[in-house]
Amino acid sequence: MSKSNIMHTYNRFDVNFEKGLGCKLYDINGKEYLDFVSGIATNCLGHSHPAIVNAIQKQSSELIHISNYYWNSNMEKLSEKLCESSDHEKVFFCNSGTEAIEAALKLARKYGKLNGSGSKNKVIYMNNSFHGRTLGALAVTGQKKYQENFSPLMERVESVDFNDIDDLINVFDEDVCGIILEPIQGEGGIITANVEYLEKARDLCDKYNALLIFDEVQCGIGRLGSLFAYKKFDVIPDIVCMAKALGGGFPIGAMMANKRCSYAFVPGDHGTTFGGNPLACAVSYAVLTELVDGGVIASIDEKNKYLTNKLIKLKENYPAIIDIRGMGLLIGIAISLNPKDFVAECFNEGFLIVSAGENVIRLLPPLNVSFQEIDAAIDILEKVFHKLC
Repeated sequence: MSKSNIMHTYNRFDVNFEKGLGCKLYDINGKEYLDFVSGIATNCLGHSHPAIVNAIQKQSSELIHISNYYWNSNMEKLSEKLCESSDHEKVFFCNSGTEAIEAALKLARKYGKLNGSGSKNKVIYMNNSFHGRTLGALAVTGQKKYQENFSPLMERVESVDFNDIDDLINVFDEDVCGIILEPIQGEGGIITANVEYLEKARDLCDKYNALLIFDEVQCGIGRLGSLFAYKKFDVIPDIVCMAKALGGGFPIGAMMANKRCSYAFVPGDHGTTFGGNPLACAVSYAVLTELVDGGVIASIDEKNKYLTNKLIKLKENYPAIIDIRGMGLLIGIAISLNPKDFVAECFNEGFLIVSAGENVIRLLPPLNVSFQEIDAAIDILEKVFHKLC
């Protein structure tokens, strides 16, 4: 087969996967790989999980897509489950994380128009952040390398240093309609927000009648040990953006808003062709049921402790490990080695991981990963550190 017809937007590894089961992937030559990328925190139940397979088979035999001119019960049922599990009241369904971010930015702008003067349209974002590659999401992504080739971007946005309270206070005023941040910066290197910083952001939003937006696309849907990441910080945002694990590998995204701002969107303000379709919502409901009711999320804290303790012991033996960071099963290992070389060597050993930031490798296993699979991952990491150090 020819690869020449695929647009060159990714530097892919020289492998073609054809089958997956649980935490394992198999290429066209039959080689087995231990998958701690999970589609970048997407395959939360691993590959070919029965709950997902059954939901796809059942729903696809009944109804796949209609239009948002009509209601469907799967959309209603999924929105109810999300809202009952959160502090929010309404959901807009879409197809990806960047679409959820775009919806949140539009809602914040509309809210500012309804609740302020004509200048209440400024959005604050974090340096070192990542929110997506569409133009709106890119405008609030605090990394110049993603932005520079696509300027001019959306105006009336302003960046601040993550976790710098003074910087945040200095730029906040009545013109701000929203502030967007990741509770844990994923692509930026697994940098966790300080609780005090999130609390100050919440206070400032209340003071200036602006919206607090959490991008939980990577860190949400169980990855930190709670269904929503914000619950681990005890700071409630006005808007939560989610995708990735929400469908367990099936495309779906969502923007969830509280009573304070959900009223702002009215028919005609925003839309999507495929968002909320019966098939995607049926799959997502099955995923959430397995995560919450099936006890998967309840196991995350124990797995985090087990994995972290193993990594701490590894750090004692290999000075190339600078730091171990993150929460739940969103783990970063800062290293003094070249992260691309390290990821490539793990790939050669049949272990899939991904880098983040300047010097961090990420471990993003399926949330139902077994302790035996964690042991296998540690064994490969030790082998690679021994080889490269």
